[in-house]
Amino acid sequence: MAEHEVEPWLRGTHTDIDPVRRAVVHALELAEEDVHRWTRDLDSEALELEPLGLPSVAFQMRHIARSIDRLTTYASAGSLSEDQLLALGTERTPGNNREALFQEFTASVRDVRRFVMTLPLEDLIKPRSVGRAGLPTTLAGLMIHIAEHTQRHTGQLITTAKVVMALRDAQGS
Repeated sequence: MAEHEVEPWLRGTHTDIDPVRRAVVHALELAEEDVHRWTRDLDSEALELEPLGLPSVAFQMRHIARSIDRLTTYASAGSLSEDQLLALGTERTPGNNREALFQEFTASVRDVRRFVMTLPLEDLIKPRSVGRAGLPTTLAGLMIHIAEHTQRHTGQLITTAKVVMALRDAQGS
């Protein structure tokens, strides 16, 4: 079986980091691979379609990337910037540049993987606050949430991509 046919967590990679951070990194790798797999045949217009009222594939990609950015800010014990808040408000705004969409998505996932892999193990229990309300969590909690949130929206992206492709194929028949 080729390496790309095996999910990241079964490849024996990142054995130099603890199981919690390794699981987060593997989940992010899987999400990135799935996004590229299920979007490779979609052009800019198809990425922005909202079939049956579903959020578009492009929205899911922007939301994943920008959520990672916001959550990483909290993980770094920071507060959101005006730019991050403005970006949040434009996640549903259609764009017309497929390349820029993929660059934003890929860079975000790459950057958070690096961030997770360089975290000292002893820091994972450090407290963190999320949002304006300062909701309590830990650094590990944030990292795990980044992974699960990314996976959740990747699943939604895949579903929308499948619907877009099925509708496209049905129109071509």
